[in-house]
Amino acid sequence: MAASNGGASSPALPENKGRFWNRRLRRASFISPSTGERSKRTFTLREATHRLSGDDETTPLLDDGATANRQGSSKWLHFQELAKQQTTKGWQFATSKTGLGIFKCALAYLIGSLATFVPAIAGFIGDRQDSKHMVATVTVWFHPARSIGSMHEATVLAVIALLYSAFVSFTSMTISMLFGRQDLLAVGHAIVLVVFIGGGLGLVAWVKQRLGHPLVNVACSLASLGCITVLIKEGAVQAGSFSHERVLQVLFMVVMGVVIVTAVNILVLPTTARGSLVKDVEKNTDLLADILISITRAFLSGRRSDLEDEYYKKLTSDQQASSGSMSKNLGEAKRELCLLGKERQYDLEARIVDCLIGLAQDLGGLRSAAFAQFSFMDDAFTQPATNGNVNGTMLPTKTQDARPNILDRITEDPEDDTEGVHRPSVGIDTAITPDRRASIDSITYLDTPMSMKSPGDMFLAFIAQLGPPTKSLVYTIKQILDELPFQQKPNAGIWSMYAGVPNVEVAVNENFHSSLQRAIEMYRQARADALRKLHASRAINAAGLASQQGGKGAKAPSSFQISSPAKSTMGETRLEAVLADIEEVSACCGHFSFSLLDFAEDVLTYLKLLEDLKAEMQTPRHSWRWLAPWWPRGERQHSTDQPLPSKRFHDHSEEYDMPRDIPAHVQQADAFADPEKASANRPWSYSLYRALHIFRRDDVRFAIKVGLGALLYALPAFLPETRPFFVHWRGEWGLVSYMAVCSMTVGASNTTSIKRLIGTCIGALLAIVAWVVSSDHGDANPWLLGFFGWLMALGCFYLMLALGEGPMARFILLTYNLGALYSYSLSIRDDDNDDDEGGIDPAIWSIVLHRLVAVIVGCLWAIVITRFIWPISARRKLKDGLCVLWLRMGLVWKRDPLAMFLLGEPRSSYMDIREEATLQSFLSNLEGLRKAATSEWELRGPFPDKLIGRILERTGRMLDAFHAMNVVISKNLQYTPGEAAVLRYTRPERFALSARISHLFSVLASSVKLEYPLNDVLPSIDHTRDRLLAKISEFRQGGEGRDITTEQDYELLYAYVLVTGQLSEDIQAVSAEIETLYGTLNEDNFKLQ
Repeated sequence: MAASNGGASSPALPENKGRFWNRRLRRASFISPSTGERSKRTFTLREATHRLSGDDETTPLLDDGATANRQGSSKWLHFQELAKQQTTKGWQFATSKTGLGIFKCALAYLIGSLATFVPAIAGFIGDRQDSKHMVATVTVWFHPARSIGSMHEATVLAVIALLYSAFVSFTSMTISMLFGRQDLLAVGHAIVLVVFIGGGLGLVAWVKQRLGHPLVNVACSLASLGCITVLIKEGAVQAGSFSHERVLQVLFMVVMGVVIVTAVNILVLPTTARGSLVKDVEKNTDLLADILISITRAFLSGRRSDLEDEYYKKLTSDQQASSGSMSKNLGEAKRELCLLGKERQYDLEARIVDCLIGLAQDLGGLRSAAFAQFSFMDDAFTQPATNGNVNGTMLPTKTQDARPNILDRITEDPEDDTEGVHRPSVGIDTAITPDRRASIDSITYLDTPMSMKSPGDMFLAFIAQLGPPTKSLVYTIKQILDELPFQQKPNAGIWSMYAGVPNVEVAVNENFHSSLQRAIEMYRQARADALRKLHASRAINAAGLASQQGGKGAKAPSSFQISSPAKSTMGETRLEAVLADIEEVSACCGHFSFSLLDFAEDVLTYLKLLEDLKAEMQTPRHSWRWLAPWWPRGERQHSTDQPLPSKRFHDHSEEYDMPRDIPAHVQQADAFADPEKASANRPWSYSLYRALHIFRRDDVRFAIKVGLGALLYALPAFLPETRPFFVHWRGEWGLVSYMAVCSMTVGASNTTSIKRLIGTCIGALLAIVAWVVSSDHGDANPWLLGFFGWLMALGCFYLMLALGEGPMARFILLTYNLGALYSYSLSIRDDDNDDDEGGIDPAIWSIVLHRLVAVIVGCLWAIVITRFIWPISARRKLKDGLCVLWLRMGLVWKRDPLAMFLLGEPRSSYMDIREEATLQSFLSNLEGLRKAATSEWELRGPFPDKLIGRILERTGRMLDAFHAMNVVISKNLQYTPGEAAVLRYTRPERFALSARISHLFSVLASSVKLEYPLNDVLPSIDHTRDRLLAKISEFRQGGEGRDITTEQDYELLYAYVLVTGQLSEDIQAVSAEIETLYGTLNEDNFKLQ
């Protein structure tokens, strides 16, 4: 990096080294968690974690030598070695959770196929029933590769599906029989078509779409299968008769499949959600500790790469995946624990999971402070070392390097000592004596503020002062988290070992809580001293810089043009920027220290919950109150459930909040969200319009069109002229395929239909091959056919569980069952009028052709319905949803989020930042629409998947900033007098900043909605933010109420400053992406017509 003076060039930092890499931090003591003693031995953050090594445990120690030996060895030895490696990998996969799940699924399928192959079981179902392959089909949809808790939920849902299909079947036959006796059979058929096929299957589609849960999808598939088989195939409804035998046979086959799957799940290599939850909690705890180490090292070393390299990305992705798995397993463990009467244990485990999620949120605040440090220091290091006077003339300055002088004195000496790594100095005198290098131990640069010549110097001096206590606290926390939360107990029972039931105890040392409390108090005192000295040096620097009208100056211009009204002279603007830089140092350092304290205090809460869980596991108290949820909870409510914090903001003082002090746009925002004014002066028709809003919902329209499509598809089965043709081509399986393929959007239907068509063709081919190999003129070998089906099931469930290709795998097995297993049912003694397909000598080609055509027609019919009847485009929903999301985010800032402390809560939840969880959930829905949109083909071009992905990623970062702000607000529901004073003093600047952010969100939404590029000149957030920072600095010097304001009272504004800074960066990035997307004028959008 070139300096701006005298042609001197500043030294370049070594690769992967932070800007503080060769500086020494003074030695600090730490609290030993196990003993509570204060230790002064040398320690490093590097030794606190075992995951910092670039090599993992599976990396060969002599890889290069082994490679050389292989080159000289024979091909046979090389083949042996390769075969050994592949065998080892195969065995590891086979014994993994996924591999065992595949084995269990294939076993359940094999047992289900016995209903076709074993004459005794087939006869028990009934002789006049050629659909015994339905038992095996049920085991495909309702597979056993899940925990016992999930199996419990799936079984309950399957029972509900069976009851629903039985109700639809018996009711439809009853209505058809009643109208048939009155010679009105056609009327009865019409009612059955409209109510039970159109309405019944439409309701199934609505439930499937509304709940969107995998197990609900399975139950809906079972319900559709049962209803369609009885209403379409069996013929009792068409004949106007009541045939309970056929209905009971169908329901019995479905029940048999469910029982087989449940038995395999429980008896064969069972897995428990409780065991998975224990592993997830342990893994999540370790990952949080490692992330804490990485963020702290990055902050203290100034090394941005520590938070952008693959190692840190892997940590964060693993932690997010672990959190998702932990929440999922907690829901499944709830059913296991409640069934055993351990409701109190579940309550404690649920609170532990919530606590771990809160710890991850605290780490988000630490990460935000670290990136704010990186951005600030990058600006400081790239700033020219010249000052301008108020008239704009350049004043000569002392030639110096752009980097602050204190950088030459900070290093983390214990790491160099323990690692034994020699790090040569860069850009400084190599003849640095030990006394000179250790000078920071005896000289505290916060005590000599005049030696700091820039805000960057102040920042680095703060790190020098608070760095050692920070390392000590983090090291203590890491040692505690390494021991938590569980440890194995000896003498595990046989069932515990076989079923994976956790045989653990809580590993909480009696000294952990007191040791961490003592470490927190040490850090709190050190932080107070560091902040006090920082404020003293800041006041001196601010006064000196103000007298010179110099400083770093305004922020660097953004990537696109920014305009800001000039309301002051150049000198005042430059002074304002300097004061903003100085205050930003306080915000960054203060927020990091506050977030670290929040994390440590939440670890204390974590320890307390683990202690409660330990006591509960040692002396469990059983209860089954979930069987009577209306019964008073009594003692349990008070012992385990903490009262939820009130969302009200008390002590609202009207004295300072006169209407003249509140900006007009905030008053307009309150009026805009007033529900009483919104409903006033509306015509009577508006009430009717609101009452009919349910029919404008996409999920209701989807259910209506799916029901209409099912009605039209099933109509030929009720007409005497077309029913023989419909039955001959097995149209009922086309309707089953139609129900499986129909999805909300056109893109999702395209994706599933293509995969199901491919699966159908593969299944048909495999059915033909299996039948040709195992049969001789209709006399098939059941052993060979069963073994072939088991092998095929292994491959299909590998596609389903390991590769995630569920739709394709299910239709491979479905088509195979309709071909091979159905043919065997005909060959052993058919008595169900199936001579059109060969009877006892099945015509496999005709059978497979009929099923293949039926499935293909059903898939094509689903595409037609979703594409031409109320089409719901994923592209359009994604664009509209993104606009609505940005408008909702803008509404939050239309009324300043911190205004609720003094002005009360907003009139609408749309303007409450505490609703950010709803926005996060909606963003995940947009990610699903993005995947579906890639399968929608339009003539104007392909879907810009990568660009939209970057926009959604940036939007997610904005919502993360919202969440960080929400966390701080949630912890400060009742403001202190000091907070009230600083909030009142900075109210105009905050309102101006929030109004600008709200305006930019509306501009982004308008640009995407209209497909029009952004304006060339947009208002700046940075300048307004600098005015807020300068106002905070002004309050510290002479604001009303500063005497009663403590450093803790600035936490809200520190978080506010960092959040608005991140929003500024992300909004600029999204603006650049929109400019790329709509940078070319589209004349079709501007035609006057």
